Amino acid sequence: MDFNQRLEKAIERGQRTGDARAEVQAEKALSEKELQRVHSLYRLELSERIERCLAQTADHFPGFQFETVVGERGWGAAVSRDDINVTRGSGRTNYFSRLEMVIRPFSSYHVLELAAKATIRNKELFNRSHFQKLTEVDLTSFTEMIDIWVLEYAELYAAKS
Repeated sequence: MDFNQRLEKAIERGQRTGDARAEVQAEKALSEKELQRVHSLYRLELSERIERCLAQTADHFPGFQFETVVGERGWGAAVSRDDINVTRGSGRTNYFSRLEMVIRPFSSYHVLELAAKATIRNKELFNRSHFQKLTEVDLTSFTEMIDIWVLEYAELYAAKS
């Protein structure tokens, strides 16, 4: 094989490599959009679960206010309550209790993340996160985690109030 033939084959290989790279980038862009779509589907289902669980919790504890959380920190819900304790001599003490659970927005890490913060009577109870890669998500584990965290909060709030 002379140099000219080898040169033509090298050019052909380079063009095939370039075409293959372009295809991979196109697939990657498509998969990025697909991952965003999948994240949105999971987010909707789980945020509805969070809203139902926290609304039921607020119904069982008079004084708790329910709010839907939608924004840059995620989608979900929160319940909160302010209590005042007035005692003779020591004055007035304010107590704050809150449970917030959200599904974090889509990120370049391609994970589905559930985040929760809990406070009972001005003391942080927990600040947790549970996440899985979008390609490996097990929705059952997320719904179980939501249930467990809400039940744990309800039990501890009932014990401390």
